[in-house]
Amino acid sequence: MEKTFPSAGKLWLVGAGPGDPDLLTLRAARLLGSADIVVHDGLVGEGVLALIPPHVERIGVAKQRSRHTMKQELINELLVRETLAGKQVVRLKGGDPFIFGRGGEELDAAREAGIACEVVPGITAAAGCAAQAGLPLTHREDASAVSFVAGQCKDLSDQDWSGLAGHGRTLVIYMGIATATAIADKLIADGVSPGLPVAVIERGTTADARVLRTLLTDLGDLVSREAVKSPALIIVGKVAARADALDCLGAPGVAEKLGNFA
Repeated sequence: MEKTFPSAGKLWLVGAGPGDPDLLTLRAARLLGSADIVVHDGLVGEGVLALIPPHVERIGVAKQRSRHTMKQELINELLVRETLAGKQVVRLKGGDPFIFGRGGEELDAAREAGIACEVVPGITAAAGCAAQAGLPLTHREDASAVSFVAGQCKDLSDQDWSGLAGHGRTLVIYMGIATATAIADKLIADGVSPGLPVAVIERGTTADARVLRTLLTDLGDLVSREAVKSPALIIVGKVAARADALDCLGAPGVAEKLGNFA
């Protein structure tokens, strides 16, 4: 028997992609046009937000490192409340809702409340940013496995990262700029070669994108020297040497904007 819900409202967990509005899926764009309310993250680009019609209510719940406009529990309550009120609610999340987007927590809250919820995937930052930089995450000569990890995870020193990077593997680190030195030290301590290539992609898929390349042992120095800011990805592995990037091997002060790689 088909499940029934207590209201005509529905919650949509929608991926906004990595920044460029042209990378928004057609389904996501259609939902923005038909929503009653859009609850969006701070990482959703202005170009994507501009697609929301003026009559649609917008609520920003930006999250930054160690600072939250609204705690996750309150976001869950907001989504459930508005949906139970009969509204078509779009929860617009940077990248993909289920890759470091807390979409699973919001889906759990919807299920617990008995409201209809559907997930619309988005292009995650790893895929979008790597594509712009001409960096294949897999390559028959270099990598047949890819791992995604969060660089802001708790108890970093207690985790075993030995199998995540190295021969035949690519490691993509989200939210790792603030802990770049600790990440490099941890990988090396777990047996990863200090000379493994690394690419850092800052503001990926936007016109202000910057891609820098170095070696794992110099990752922390690169991030500090070039004043890399979030949002940015760190990609570790032989494929990083294939990126269309500024080579920063021992070349302080040479950073430049690379613009759009289209």
